[in-house]
Amino acid sequence: MRKPLRILVTNDDGIHAPGLAVAESIARALSDDVWVVAPENEQSGASHSLTLASPLRLRKIGERRFAVTGTPTDCVMMAALSLLEHEPPTLVLSGVNSGSNLADDVTYSGTVAGAMEGCALGIPSIALSQEYGEGGRTGLDWSAGETHGPAVVRKLLDAGWPQGILMNVNFPGVPASEVTGAALVPQGRYDLQSTEIHQRLDLRERNYYWIGLRRHETVPPEDSDLGAVHAGRISVTPLHLNLTEHAVLKKMQEKLGKISLKS
Repeated sequence: MRKPLRILVTNDDGIHAPGLAVAESIARALSDDVWVVAPENEQSGASHSLTLASPLRLRKIGERRFAVTGTPTDCVMMAALSLLEHEPPTLVLSGVNSGSNLADDVTYSGTVAGAMEGCALGIPSIALSQEYGEGGRTGLDWSAGETHGPAVVRKLLDAGWPQGILMNVNFPGVPASEVTGAALVPQGRYDLQSTEIHQRLDLRERNYYWIGLRRHETVPPEDSDLGAVHAGRISVTPLHLNLTEHAVLKKMQEKLGKISLKS
């Protein structure tokens, strides 16, 4: 019999983000022992960054609710190694992110990084993200995660997975009633992606810049996280902390053996 869950909820959109409330509701459907430690301000795109050059501040804002002046990685470390040091979390839920974290996005995502840090600390961890629907960010429908999130998380926990692995879950941008299922799929890759840098002028006539991504609508491969969400399914993708490409490593070892430093 599995012991009761102590769930840590974090995110990268900040302590007041609506998706954090969705993640809390998912957590509370699974346990009464839920703690929230999230960034004081939005940390989207922070990836697995750690604050080392400035002090962190922890602010209690409610019962078992804290804000940290840092990244999602900082939040998970603060919770697991300090705030809950004597009884650490047994599950980390990071999200629910406003917008999907599919394919190449996982390398930038602060949401995925929150789960990554939990994983690095030996805690089963799941990243949760909600794709935009037709209404975009302003009309985001959270019902897919609210309705189906608890069952997906429960099934993953019942199945279990090895240490060093985190789960990346993305809910499609459709109402809960239109979700067509869930699929275990590999990470995909955006085939048409470009980075845009917009230069603007402030009131003191100095340049400033915005970085953004522009993507073209395509039909992605069905057997990928992109394809699953495109088809209205919840995508579930196991991600590994070890980034070694073993197939290439083996081939290069066969070709080069020990690499000689002599020309």
